Amino acid sequence: MLNAERRRTLYLLIPVLIILLGYVLYPTIETFLESLRKDGVFSLENYKDFFGSKAAANFEALWNSVYISLLSVFFSALIGIPLAFIFNRYDFPGRQFFSNIAIMPIVLPSLVGVMAFMFLYGEAGLVPNAIKDLFNLSKVPFSIGGVSGILLVHAYTMYPYFYMTTSSALNNIDPSLEEAAANLGSSKFRVFWKVTFPLLTPGIVASALLVFMVSMASFSAPFLLAGGYRVLSLQIYFSKINGDLEMAATQSIILSAVSIGFLLFMRWYESRKDYRMASKGIGAHRSEVNNPVLKWTMVTIGILAMIVLLLPHATLLLLSLVPDGAWTWQTYPTAFSLENFRLLFDTPHIWDPVKNSLIMTVIACAGVFVFGLITSYTLVKRKFIGKNLLDILVMVPWALPATVVGMNLILAFNEPSVFSFGKILVGTFWILPLAYFIRFLPLVVRSTNAVLNQLDDTIEEAAQNLGAKWFYTFRKVIIPIILPGVLSGTLLAFVQAVGEFPTSVLLYTLGNRPISIEIMNQLRMFNMGQAAAYGMIQVGLISIVMFITYKFFDVKAENTL
Repeated sequence: MLNAERRRTLYLLIPVLIILLGYVLYPTIETFLESLRKDGVFSLENYKDFFGSKAAANFEALWNSVYISLLSVFFSALIGIPLAFIFNRYDFPGRQFFSNIAIMPIVLPSLVGVMAFMFLYGEAGLVPNAIKDLFNLSKVPFSIGGVSGILLVHAYTMYPYFYMTTSSALNNIDPSLEEAAANLGSSKFRVFWKVTFPLLTPGIVASALLVFMVSMASFSAPFLLAGGYRVLSLQIYFSKINGDLEMAATQSIILSAVSIGFLLFMRWYESRKDYRMASKGIGAHRSEVNNPVLKWTMVTIGILAMIVLLLPHATLLLLSLVPDGAWTWQTYPTAFSLENFRLLFDTPHIWDPVKNSLIMTVIACAGVFVFGLITSYTLVKRKFIGKNLLDILVMVPWALPATVVGMNLILAFNEPSVFSFGKILVGTFWILPLAYFIRFLPLVVRSTNAVLNQLDDTIEEAAQNLGAKWFYTFRKVIIPIILPGVLSGTLLAFVQAVGEFPTSVLLYTLGNRPISIEIMNQLRMFNMGQAAAYGMIQVGLISIVMFITYKFFDVKAENTL
């Protein structure tokens, strides 16, 4: 006979297990089994084809994906970490404003960011042509494309992950530790390498993991900027649209193995040492820059960096104001109006992608709010066998590239099953909200875990000792305390879902196409102004949610990485 405590744990575990087994583990197993089928027979032929001479393109795509991802981590860290040091260790005029501008790239969804870079730095872009006309050159001096274009977009859009985690870690370091090392005769470099850098390692590892995984799943940058350059995320897409689901499954498993392998390596690297510190509670401080030459040099660099960072946003806004047909053969746009935004309200079907994105994102976020709360509470506050395994399973959708999550759902729900209530979900409206829900559930769990780990168990015990039932205590005591963590994770899930593209491109239908897919469709039809108008709506929605998140819930970067 189970006692009351164990029954409550069981009641909490049942919905968590159903969600994770039915929509995370089961689709992953289905993808693995599909990769072992060749013409309906179980074999290793798909893997032989992948690595064999018949499919050299797959192996090339695998190497390119790893190569691009490692370089993306390197360049993102090269930008994000120094910026974090400058804005968090030194005080100079405009520092706070520049530090806020530094996270602006994060509000650009991947597809929108690539589109802005194309029109800003591409062969027909504004900047190369402006330089050509200014200096009376015969051709543009440069244009982005290929591997360099992919890396430029990745570095721009992904360095904020390093910037935010490093900033948070720097603000939590007790400056007395560095001062003590300096007073003992250590040089500045030795203090950094032996004291500061080790304390930054957990945040840097988390950022490197995120950038590597996002880059491995990158779709829009290789697709739009690199032409025939092969990466594995594109190979999965091409295999899927060509009807070769067996090879798409094999490619998904290989891509998953590389991402999880990098995850395990970085976790091993982080676990080699203990990065905790014994602090006396002294807050972080900034050194004021007194040298006038250095001070105004830093201000000038800050202004130039601000211009560079905001140019993609300004380009997107400019494009959204260009009427259809007003910028074709001309070097620069010649007319501006609000026609593209007016069409959204005057033509009902043009507004459909925005409504679809909002409806599907809200449905997914409602799900991650409820189940993220239950899952996090179960993992942190309840005792049961297999907790570590469950914790790993929760993080699998975040560890896997987005294209793999999409393929998992296709292979699991392209036929009726008990988890789809006897229905085929692929090709229906509900497949995308389900994908967003599964993909971003870990965000809510991680942000809520951070709050629950700080919650003293005696608070819950005190309420129950005063006669309150468990559910009443959970509803009236626990939830109000941890609500900021739950909401912050949910809002960040909203930000990610409303701009999601790699999973959407595999799963969308004509009736539920989101904004990101409509942007791609408009680009294919050369309706640049309409595509930019959709992009501005995406950026506006994300900006509003990011403002709410940071203003009212004080989200810390390490809580969600």
